[in-house]
Amino acid sequence: MSFPIVYVRYLDHVLFKAKRPERVRIMEREAVGWLIKETDRAVWIVSDRLAGSKSRRKQADDVGLIILKSDILEMKRLC
Repeated sequence: MSFPIVYVRYLDHVLFKAKRPERVRIMEREAVGWLIKETDRAVWIVSDRLAGSKSRRKQADDVGLIILKSDILEMKRLC
């Protein structure tokens, strides 16, 4: 199965510790990866996976992000 490769610019949640809360800022981040799932609320982006066609059976080894659509600033298909 082939998945489109996408670029996503999004707002990330920030965990802070031993900081002044009023000085902590929301972070803007970027990600590139395979769009493996999309719903009306979120997208699933895999950025690192096993190579080869047989690897799709080993999805437990994938690394990626689930990004809420409400936090997406920009998303475009690269290929």
